[in-house]
Amino acid sequence: MSFVFVSGDLALDLAGTLKWRRSEPEELLRTPADLARWAVEAGVLTEEPALDVADLRRLRALREAVYRLATHGMQGLPWPGDDLRLVNEEAGGTPARMSLTPSGVARTGDAGAVAADVARSAVRLLGGIDALRVRECGREACTRVFVDRSRAGNRQWCGMEECGNRVKAANYRSRKSRASTDR
Repeated sequence: MSFVFVSGDLALDLAGTLKWRRSEPEELLRTPADLARWAVEAGVLTEEPALDVADLRRLRALREAVYRLATHGMQGLPWPGDDLRLVNEEAGGTPARMSLTPSGVARTGDAGAVAADVARSAVRLLGGIDALRVRECGREACTRVFVDRSRAGNRQWCGMEECGNRVKAANYRSRKSRASTDR
C-alpha cells in the first residue's frame, strides 16, 4: 500500500490516513511500520524511524485531533479544547533534525519529531489565512479534507484519481441513462 498526498498540507495528509470515516473506515496506519513509512513518504523524515505501538497510538491521537479541529473550523464551530491542547503540546516538541549530506538534506528523528512537524503544520494552517480554504471532498463517502488553493477557490474533490474521476464517471453514466430513458 502506498499513501496519497493530495491534501496540500502535512497535517491534513496525516488526517487522510483514516479513509471513509462516516461509512466503512479504512485505517492506513495499521502498524508502527506503516507510520514509519508514511513519515518518509510524507517527507517528514528521510529514514524510517524505529516506532512502537505507543508511538502509533500517539500519532493516531494527533491525527484525530487535527481532523476534528479542521472540520470544526470548516463548520464555524469552536475548537474542542482537548484537541487544541494536544496539537499545541505536540507543536512544542522537537522537530526533525536536519543536516546537509553529500547526497542532500537528511531529516532524522523519532515519533516525537514526526508529531512536532505535523502539529506545527496544523498550527500554521489552522491559525493562518489558509484555514478559510480548508474543504472536505465533495464525494459523498469521502471524508478527506484538503486546502483549496485553486485560483477560483472551487476545488471539489480531494483528488481527481480517487474521487473526482469517479464522481464525474458516475454523473456521466447517470446522464447517459436518463438520455436513453427519455428516448
